Amino acid sequence: MQLMPGAYVRVPKNLRSLVSVDTAAEALPAEMGLNPRKVAAAWRAVEDLFATGLHPAITLVVKRHGRTVLKRAIGAVRGLDPGVDEPQVALQPDAPMCLFSASKSISALLVHKLIEDGKLSLDDRVAAYIPEFAARGKHRVTLRELMAHRAAIPSLTVETQGAELLNNWDVLIATLCAARPVDREFRQQAYHALTAGFILGEIVQRVGQISLPDALEQWIARPLGCQHLQYGAPPVLRAQMPRNVVTGLRPVWPLSVYIRSIIGVDMDEGVSATNEDPFLSAVVPAGNLTASAEDASRVFQMLLDGGRFEGRQIFKPETVARAIEPVGPIQFDRTLKVPLRFSAGFMLGEKPFGLFGPQSQRAFGHLGFVNVLCWADPHRALSVALLTSGKSVSPNGLWHTALWLRAMAHAFPKL
Repeated sequence: MQLMPGAYVRVPKNLRSLVSVDTAAEALPAEMGLNPRKVAAAWRAVEDLFATGLHPAITLVVKRHGRTVLKRAIGAVRGLDPGVDEPQVALQPDAPMCLFSASKSISALLVHKLIEDGKLSLDDRVAAYIPEFAARGKHRVTLRELMAHRAAIPSLTVETQGAELLNNWDVLIATLCAARPVDREFRQQAYHALTAGFILGEIVQRVGQISLPDALEQWIARPLGCQHLQYGAPPVLRAQMPRNVVTGLRPVWPLSVYIRSIIGVDMDEGVSATNEDPFLSAVVPAGNLTASAEDASRVFQMLLDGGRFEGRQIFKPETVARAIEPVGPIQFDRTLKVPLRFSAGFMLGEKPFGLFGPQSQRAFGHLGFVNVLCWADPHRALSVALLTSGKSVSPNGLWHTALWLRAMAHAFPKL
């Protein structure tokens, strides 16, 4: 792996002025049977992650048994981006940020809602609802395979034709339907960064007779009382959002080729596009949900509680169980080049160590553009959302994320 020098946040020696805590929301760890020193250590690990200079903005919400233990932010909305000289704007814990690929799990719940209502089945073929998808042998692909990254259309020219194409939904769908599968047996797991999301969104709209934004609002955002959860971001919201920036060591070949194979463009180009109107005004089911960390944690807390939230049944328990059920054993992912386990919409934890920390074999959630992490862990009665604005493949950032996950496991032990 080769890397080149890059840009970093100017981190002050004293971080206190950059930390914001929602003290009204946070419960005392001791009241919940937690070790206050270990919980404090989990937050210090976030400060250490910030101190790498890789993230101008980080927000975090952690809930245990549905009660908020940590709701904090560190950094700034403006004024810390590398190479930009501008007045500093304070970051609050409820700041809206892009979830990137963590959008996939929430969008998948819209499909699971239609399954719950008896309008779909995971073993239905995609072509039953989008007949044109059957082209070039894709008639065999089921919803379950599409949602578990086994539909053999992981990366297409859709991602390389510019962000403007994101606002031409019909062309996107037609292009994906006409695509040639890379695996005609549909047995190989290969992460679909954006492609599957558009097809799933089209199914929701055709079968549910509802637009995707309306489905999200009516079935999830409004029932959960989410403040910002939506596709993209209107202009009035964008001023409250930290910009996404490439930081740290810059990738060169072969790492740059690996990144391009996942997101379809070079890293600088991809990250820059996420701050621009074509991306922010589009509906990208697998990649452009805007939410606060509180919003995201509410979704995962609801799932952790069997579909209930504040006394209301949002999804049936069997719907949640179906959504997080593994689709086969762990496989080597042909796109990400790592072993991963998926359900129909979620990345799954592992033991001895997985995406969501050590001994996380029952955890479910999703990663977003390297360092956004949203998940729930039934073993720990835990729901977590860590949102970041820095996009970096620097080993130092990955190392400090792993240290934070370890600190989280120590602070929130298994029940």
